Amino acid sequence: MSGLDVKDTGGRDRQATPMPTDMNARELGRWIWRQVTSMRTALVLLLLLALGAIPGSIVPQADVDSLGASRWQEAHPKLAPIYDRLGLFSVYDSPWFSAIYILLMISLVGCIVPRTAVYWRALRARPPRAPMNLSRLPEHAAYTTTDAPDDVLVRAAAELKRRRYRVVVGDDSVSAEKGYLREAGNLIFHLSVLVVLVGFAIGGLFGYKGGVIVVEGQGFSNDLTQYDDFVPGSLFKGEDLEPFTFTIKDFEVDWLTEGPRAGMARKFVSTLDYQQTPASPVETYDLKVNHPLTIGSTEIFLIGHGYAPLLTIRDGNGDVAYSGPTIFLPTDQTFQSFGVIRAPDARPGEIGLEGEFFPTFALGDGMPRSSFGDLINPLLSMSLYTGDLGLNDGSGQSVYVLDKANAEQVMTADGKPFRLDMREGDTVELPDGLGTVTFDGIERWNKIQISRTPGKLVALTGVVLALIGLLGSLFIRPRRVWVRTRRDQGSDATTVDLGALDRSNGGDPERGELELAAIMASLHHPRKDSP
Repeated sequence: MSGLDVKDTGGRDRQATPMPTDMNARELGRWIWRQVTSMRTALVLLLLLALGAIPGSIVPQADVDSLGASRWQEAHPKLAPIYDRLGLFSVYDSPWFSAIYILLMISLVGCIVPRTAVYWRALRARPPRAPMNLSRLPEHAAYTTTDAPDDVLVRAAAELKRRRYRVVVGDDSVSAEKGYLREAGNLIFHLSVLVVLVGFAIGGLFGYKGGVIVVEGQGFSNDLTQYDDFVPGSLFKGEDLEPFTFTIKDFEVDWLTEGPRAGMARKFVSTLDYQQTPASPVETYDLKVNHPLTIGSTEIFLIGHGYAPLLTIRDGNGDVAYSGPTIFLPTDQTFQSFGVIRAPDARPGEIGLEGEFFPTFALGDGMPRSSFGDLINPLLSMSLYTGDLGLNDGSGQSVYVLDKANAEQVMTADGKPFRLDMREGDTVELPDGLGTVTFDGIERWNKIQISRTPGKLVALTGVVLALIGLLGSLFIRPRRVWVRTRRDQGSDATTVDLGALDRSNGGDPERGELELAAIMASLHHPRKDSP
């Protein structure tokens, strides 16, 4: 530690110690606790937590990008089962990651609480007695005067108090110290870590975070059944949801048309009509990125957008088997998107469509792609499957993945895969009397995140306190000064020794010497208002 270093509670060494060979259960428990709460263990756990988070940023996470996770599993059939058993598709919810996190919290608390008590005692400590030989200190001065020793000590105490030192007067010396706020900074910093942990714990226990994709013109009611994904805290209750509703009335996007980032969305605004309760009046809010709508203790964020092609599927009997907008998820910054459509009730056979949507269709090196994110030359290109799509066996499926295990891809007469390349207004007749598909239009969707984090203000307070404490511990210079007087028997002269010790690393020696010289001058030539 820098600055006013203090020993741990009772002078005990909290570094990891070898395990004794013979001990009872109580001693073993105390030894294990010392290992878990040692600073070395905390650093190791912090490193393990950082290493454990790496797969979470490399491997697609199912709760963040379900489509990406599914496509990764399809592309790596041998690795996928191993990764799944290791929990790498949901790293932050896996048992091993939670175990590291919980152990780290226990270790931090075990490290911080004893040190907090030590810093508190150091903050209230009295300046130590003067060393026997002040001349050995880095800063030292001496002079001789005819003033009585007690008078010199009284003047020294007054001068040091004027300079905001904490002063203790002894029989033949004055001890003074300043910079105790450095210890206050250390104390605040360590306590703030606990405050941050408490804030995160409150949010994790009583808060929640959910996500939903809403098509422009449609609405949302804050009910558990309305969410696409929902992650509640351990103590969260469904009745705690606030009864608000909202409808996306309009959505505007401003696209960059030039420069290296051409084709990207510069800003997007979603206009919401919302009610805080069913009896409340309708209000309007322009929802923007990083400008959430706050309703009570719940925040509503706009975090993404994309396209939802409108399609109508008629089966071989002419009946409508599917109709409406279908969410396609962007796969790159040009909003080239991937989506799946199912019509399980179609006759004579179930119909499945899988493919991509190109907002601005173009050919690059002979391959289809989207060159721009806006709707300039939209094209929908999909493959056709029929058979058992796995929707009737009772098992859950991702809406962005088509189960093709028991389905067959429909082929053309010459043996090539049948494809539907459609523009708005097109109708394509499907082979084998399966029916028709009509591309009716294109709508936009918004990805909305809804969350309640009750402990965020507590955590923010802890972060602010940590910064204040860190600044105090870095920039406040702890310093000690001693003044000792002595007069030999039978002599009228008093020898005054002064010594100082700057206890901060990297202190300014010249500044300290100037202060000591000023103190000596004030004692040798006292001011008129001095005692």
